[in-house]
Amino acid sequence: MKRDTQIIEAGRRSDWTHGIVNPPVFRASTCLFETMDDLRAGIKNPDAKLFYGRRGTPTHWALRDAITQLEGGVDSWLYPSGMAAIAGSILAVVASGDHILVTDSVYEPTRALCDHMLKRFGIETTYYDPCIGAGFAELFKKNTKLVVTESPGSLTLEIQDLPAICAIAHDHDALVLLDNTWATPLNMKALELGIDISVHAATKYIVGHSDVMLGIATANARAWPKLQQGAVQLGQTTSLMMHGLLCAGLEPCPFA
Repeated sequence: MKRDTQIIEAGRRSDWTHGIVNPPVFRASTCLFETMDDLRAGIKNPDAKLFYGRRGTPTHWALRDAITQLEGGVDSWLYPSGMAAIAGSILAVVASGDHILVTDSVYEPTRALCDHMLKRFGIETTYYDPCIGAGFAELFKKNTKLVVTESPGSLTLEIQDLPAICAIAHDHDALVLLDNTWATPLNMKALELGIDISVHAATKYIVGHSDVMLGIATANARAWPKLQQGAVQLGQTTSLMMHGLLCAGLEPCPFA
């Protein structure tokens, strides 16, 4: 499917739209069940259909599906801000005693998270030159669990060799997270390059109108179970989303 067609069609499953051109906005916290058997089935599999607003509504699912298709991942999760998506993704895959590698050009609030909260939790951070090239493998320790990248980097806009970084990280059994806010899914197919979790401050280009706070993280099959479990356990969710996506300043998405 061509990119422009994908942008038009993504997030428009008929069982969510009920025949309406644009996905309707569902405002909901509590959801009702017709029978006790339906409730018990929901408790066993709360992601199969409507269960509780924090788990999502058709509005959430439509946006998740659209971004997942554009990113080429297994699934996505929505967060109340880009920083919430970054923090939630990191906390979903690391634990006390772990070590992480973070590009030195990282978004400043991400650095603050690493230097304060993660340090307090017993998670060690090493910052690396985004253009390090040879020698990157030498930074890994036995407890290195995650590499946090940005390409382009915040403010300084370095382009990292993501395939090489991912290959080295995976050789050391570490996951790789990319803050893909600058490039968006239209200009960076992150997961095709080996990235395990692609994160967006959707507040920026994806929403495009400076009127919504929103974060999105898309994961591959290896990282998705941890990402989803972490998001649910941390209570990460969004309320009302706007479906007017303006991807990387290019064409507006017709499900606006």
